[in-house]
Amino acid sequence: MKYSCTGVILAGGMNTRFFGQDKAFLSVGGKRIFDHLYSIFNDLFEDIILVTNDPHKYLEWDINIVTDLFPVRSSLTGIHTGLFYTLNPFAFFAACDTPFLKKELVETIVNSIEPGVDIVIPETPAGLEPLCAVYSKECLKPVEQHIIQKKFRIQQLLQKRRVKKIPEKILREKDPDLISFFNINTPQDQEKAEKMLGA
Repeated sequence: MKYSCTGVILAGGMNTRFFGQDKAFLSVGGKRIFDHLYSIFNDLFEDIILVTNDPHKYLEWDINIVTDLFPVRSSLTGIHTGLFYTLNPFAFFAACDTPFLKKELVETIVNSIEPGVDIVIPETPAGLEPLCAVYSKECLKPVEQHIIQKKFRIQQLLQKRRVKKIPEKILREKDPDLISFFNINTPQDQEKAEKMLGA
């Protein structure tokens, strides 16, 4: 089943801790992270957007490639760009460095969309997960205002929108160890991911 919701992959980070190497192309278990994400998104969404400032690297995929509208590197900027280009009332966002994102978890989040809600966001023991969440197109202008005001913390946006939190218990039904939220920031994280896969 494909949802009337856009899937947005954010790949606009600086990758400074990987010496400029694009994290989307890191391999875990012999498979590139981006291939894993694209497979999930292609199954779930008719409309897929990739936000990146290096479009030429992604030409082999059938995907709508866009670049940041504001010359600022932040996750909020990526969310703004994804919302600007989406043709649907809602968009699901994921970061490009999550090698274990589960399709079933994405379905749980997307299935939780309801009228009157601006943001559907998972809540884990680590806190809210804003880069594995659904945002309404209604958030576009507020996000834009936050960027203009240089308020780049997504938490600040959440305080002023109608937010539906998905509790840990519901998340664990589809992802018992919550590995969907594991992301790779350093070479050490990549090593840990390989060990997790082996286990």
